[in-house]
Amino acid sequence: MTEFIAALLPGAMFLSLVVALFSGAPVAIMLMGISLVFGIIAVLTGEMRLVQATLIPNRIFSGTIENAVLVAAPMFIFMGIIMEKTRLAEDLLLTLQRLMRVVPGGLALAVVMMGTILAAATGIIGASVVMLTVLALPTMVERGYGKGLAAGTVASAGTLGILIPPSIMLVFMGDLLSVSLGHLFIAALVPGLLLSACYVVYIVVRSALQPGVAPRMAPSTGEDRTGLWLETAKSVVAPLVLIVAVLGSILGGIATPTEASGVGVFAALVLGLLRGRLSWPVLNAAMDSSVKQLGMLFFIFVGATAFSYIFRIVGGEHFIVETARSLPFGDWGLLMAMMGMIFVMGFFFDWIEITLIMLPIFAPVVPLLDLGDHVTSQEMIYWFAILVALNLQTSFLTPPFGFALFYLKGAAGSVISMADVYKGIIPFVLVQLVVLGLCIAFPEIVLWLPEVLTQ
Repeated sequence: MTEFIAALLPGAMFLSLVVALFSGAPVAIMLMGISLVFGIIAVLTGEMRLVQATLIPNRIFSGTIENAVLVAAPMFIFMGIIMEKTRLAEDLLLTLQRLMRVVPGGLALAVVMMGTILAAATGIIGASVVMLTVLALPTMVERGYGKGLAAGTVASAGTLGILIPPSIMLVFMGDLLSVSLGHLFIAALVPGLLLSACYVVYIVVRSALQPGVAPRMAPSTGEDRTGLWLETAKSVVAPLVLIVAVLGSILGGIATPTEASGVGVFAALVLGLLRGRLSWPVLNAAMDSSVKQLGMLFFIFVGATAFSYIFRIVGGEHFIVETARSLPFGDWGLLMAMMGMIFVMGFFFDWIEITLIMLPIFAPVVPLLDLGDHVTSQEMIYWFAILVALNLQTSFLTPPFGFALFYLKGAAGSVISMADVYKGIIPFVLVQLVVLGLCIAFPEIVLWLPEVLTQ
């Protein structure tokens, strides 16, 4: 009987996870509760010795608290919040709107450009979406833009930071998959820029086909063009300095991502001082906001670490591998099944839960995939990680629980309805899926830049 229960433990633990995820309970507490219950059962059945149970706190401490890679996460979060509090990003968006006002769809294009720059400079999704909503959405609606297009542009541009490095999600993914974070950052750069370019193409084409949803603004009279270009130069310098400080040091091999995160924080503080907007109250607010975000992230991380440790001890890794091998899909079918599962979960869960729970489960399966000459075994894990990252970006935008949609609606108030938001986001989710399909069909999109820079 004991052996029978022990054999059922991996499947029962995985099923309990799936059921609990849809229960609405706080994810961190749910993970810790499942870990505790199945840990006790594992001890009673002899699958786990008491000495192994006592190692769980040490595993959490060494795997999370002392993890040198994860040091980059709080630094990148702090850097992004400093950018928000000192209004460095706000200056650039307002300037881009003035520059592109006479271009068809120009305000929407300015938002996408701003979202791309913010992604490469900060990577903080909530702050990006709220800032773009407050500064751009009312102006776009006031000047005749379709509410759906305006909402979809703001939400999708604000979430580019989940993919374009320095992405907080990539930091966690690099640790969970035990791969080089610098290599992962480089691999994500081209797909992220490609996605941004596809947003631009969609906006340009739709503006040409439906001029009424993105009207051209009349040029302003009496505007000082010299002053405008000077202000543009000043506004562009700040985010460019951050991008060069962070991505430049990583791509140039000068600093690791962890070291680059510290450089980015220093650069953000200096830029805030130079613009005269960094004070003790601003710095205190930035630190307070950073600690709150980090507390939430690491609380979930602790629960996920405990879950994955016990799941592996009771044979979960072998359970997943054997289950995957027994499926009649083939390796390509298995890859599509994993992508489909992540996409569907994105309708209901945040990227944090999906990443911390599903990646440790999928990780043993990925090296076993045999896709012929399409992707080599050495490159497979990086390619898979970027596919997951692209897929997870949709989790911010897909109803009913896309977090970017609620950030947007909360900041926009009565300017737009939730129906406008849902309707406007559909084309951008389809664009994301097209880019995901391109990266699956043409893995060189992901693997070309890392190969070039490592030669």
